Amino acid sequence: MKGNDSPRADCIIRGGEVIDGSGGLSFRADVALCGERIVAVGELADMSGGEYVDATDRIIAPGFIDVHAHDDRCLLEHPDMVPKVSQGVTTVVVGNCGLSLSPHIGPDQHLPKFSMWEGRKPLQLPTVADFFDELERAHPAVNAAVLVGHSTLRCGTMSDLGRPATSTEIEAMQEHLRRALEAGAVGLSSGLFYDEARSAPAEEIKALTEILDPFDGIYTAHIRNEADRVLEAIEEAADIGQHANVQVVLSHHKCVGVKNYGRSTETLPVIDRLRSRQRLSLDVYPYTASSTTLMPERALQAEKVLITWSAARPDVAGCDLDDVAAEMGLGRQAAAEHLSPAGAIYFMMHDDDVRRIIAYPHSMIGSDGIPDDQHPHPRLWGTFPRVLGYYARELRIITLEDAIRRMTRLPATQFGFKDRGSIHEGAYADLVIFDPRTVRDKATFELPEQPAAGIETVFVNGQPVWRDGAVTGRHPGRAIRLQETTRERGARPIDET
Repeated sequence: MKGNDSPRADCIIRGGEVIDGSGGLSFRADVALCGERIVAVGELADMSGGEYVDATDRIIAPGFIDVHAHDDRCLLEHPDMVPKVSQGVTTVVVGNCGLSLSPHIGPDQHLPKFSMWEGRKPLQLPTVADFFDELERAHPAVNAAVLVGHSTLRCGTMSDLGRPATSTEIEAMQEHLRRALEAGAVGLSSGLFYDEARSAPAEEIKALTEILDPFDGIYTAHIRNEADRVLEAIEEAADIGQHANVQVVLSHHKCVGVKNYGRSTETLPVIDRLRSRQRLSLDVYPYTASSTTLMPERALQAEKVLITWSAARPDVAGCDLDDVAAEMGLGRQAAAEHLSPAGAIYFMMHDDDVRRIIAYPHSMIGSDGIPDDQHPHPRLWGTFPRVLGYYARELRIITLEDAIRRMTRLPATQFGFKDRGSIHEGAYADLVIFDPRTVRDKATFELPEQPAAGIETVFVNGQPVWRDGAVTGRHPGRAIRLQETTRERGARPIDET
């Protein structure tokens, strides 16, 4: 669009290199914003603006989409969303791994034991519609799409989680899921690895995906096993999705345990084969350590374990489990049992696998960060700049343009987020301006709550939410409901253009 077609804008970003999210090469352009939208991209010297942003020697990219977030409660209690906006994230998908904050079906419902909200007073959100109401009241700085957790549904409809659901219980879960989708949830998530859902057979999940089908909802799967039986678990998740012809997203794809180092050479070809028959994608975080609850058996499989929180010993957050075990005069497993309930970071992946999965052209980027951990995994603050600075600029396993595609256009296409994830006239003005020479993660396992370097300005729906190393106090984020998405979601990357 030429400048004289729209003589005035609210804000004009001048002099930057635009990477538009398509994967194509960068190009020099100005970007004009008016209200929530981008109104022009190009040479805009003749256009005037209420505000000007100098982006000389900087990249202008679409705002990053965190497809694997656990920010359900953070959105309501900490609406500035500093860990996300400080790294350029403008949209989050919450309710992953089978755990969502709603529907909180009954007053006696307990959240799953692996919940990052362990020990916190439950928020009384009987329906997803109630969650959306709270979201509108909180008015967070970022956009949010919501998944319904299978484990949350089980906890609300079953008294005994150590068995498959009965037909009556499945019908109850189906009804709660249907109401959630009608309210705007974009799909269902599961965490079959965890105790609350481990006893659920594939048929139980298939019955729920049948509810997704008329809505074209998404099924995101923390698969049953990411270690010795990872191939079998991938096949199970794919079969569940194929049953109802719904899109599957394999959550935080990895190969866990020393015995499984290098097995991404097996898993990625399987994923390629599955993609040839159905809509299937995956996300990955750029670290060799995972984070979840402290599990004694899992602790024995890891090279190193850091404690993120402990109900019994709050003072050991951030400590090495082996050091705490030595202090207690116990072995690693016994110490883990004494510290539980607790959370942990497990070093049990190989960097070659992480690099290979990130280089896989169909991988989206997700943080899987847990805001409520006392000593969180650095991925909460550093995921997206780490991909840009370490994997793209330093290691060069992907180009900067492709790295941005994985964070923007690809997830927007897979989830059907219309007019997001791209820079073009008419798109929502979710944007990040960063220095390609200095962008990098600063969060470490020792000091995880550190804002990234090089992220200069972040816009959400046309308003700046992060500028010059600080939040602006503006909260322009909005809920992205299923009804606002396109039914073309889940298109394979080859079809994006």
